[in-house]
Amino acid sequence: MYHILPYTTKRAEELGVKITPSKRKNKKIMVEEPTGEIFHIGDIRYKDYPTYRKFDGKSVADFHRRLYLQRHKNDNRKTGFYAKNLLW
Repeated sequence: MYHILPYTTKRAEELGVKITPSKRKNKKIMVEEPTGEIFHIGDIRYKDYPTYRKFDGKSVADFHRRLYLQRHKNDNRKTGFYAKNLLW
């Protein structure tokens, strides 16, 4: 199970959503909107910004963030929105 780091918790508070570790296979976080809609985001098999930052340092994390955002710049799905804003 994925351990939610303070970076992601802070971002969730800013967005006004509730987050908990996902119970869905290979997913990191379950996001619950105030409307009750639920999304499962992040793949536990891949690192995210807070994980890179914790284990590899800020410069490596910033490098991977730039690549992630470049790769997903046209992702308009809600899951993509939450992945970008909570994990990156």
